[in-house]
Amino acid sequence: MRVTELWRFPVKSLQGERLDQASFGDLGIEGDRRYAIFDLGTGFGLTARREPRMLFASARTTAGGVEIVLPDGTVAADDAALSAWLGRPVALRSLEEVQERRYENPDDTETEAEASWGPFTGAGGAFHDSAGATVTVLSTASAAGEPLRRFRANVVVDEPGEDDLVGRSVRIGAATVEVTTPVPRCVMVTRAQPDGIDVDREVLRRIHRERGGTLAVGGSVSVPGTVRVGDELTTT
Repeated sequence: MRVTELWRFPVKSLQGERLDQASFGDLGIEGDRRYAIFDLGTGFGLTARREPRMLFASARTTAGGVEIVLPDGTVAADDAALSAWLGRPVALRSLEEVQERRYENPDDTETEAEASWGPFTGAGGAFHDSAGATVTVLSTASAAGEPLRRFRANVVVDEPGEDDLVGRSVRIGAATVEVTTPVPRCVMVTRAQPDGIDVDREVLRRIHRERGGTLAVGGSVSVPGTVRVGDELTTT
């Protein structure tokens, strides 16, 4: 099992950066999910569950922090530009600026336009949904032909078997990850994305039907280090 792709997502729910190598540390991949956009009216962190348009903007790490490129190709200069794009008052916040991390999820993904939306609390530190999954691993086989970008995994590997890593220490390059949990999936995986990735509710239905609602595995870094594309995953 070898690494074929490495990804970080500097801003929660925006498109991310494909990397040739990445530094793994206490918060996951360096620069991953260090920022999130918050709705100033509700106080909730925005995700593509509630605001699917977010997946059509992208974020890239810069020497000064992060830069957001809007769907029209312009760089968002400030919170006012983000607010104008999303049609509501919002603010980009770093992990150091936010203590309470609440997001929203529809109670019924099949009729989400009419469904109620329930809040959930994300992890501290970086803006991950779960503190136990600051690094996620997915095989191309488990994606079953779907565009890998739907699943926003940090580490993509070339062979099946990532489910068997749960409960084990995994060496990836110079880093060690304690794999602790399968990753539950939500309406996010059905959303449209750039480059012809259309809305597809069958993706989530299949994950529930064939995989009990989970896809990919998650864990936390116990030994920091550099990981490169081509590195092998080995259990310790």
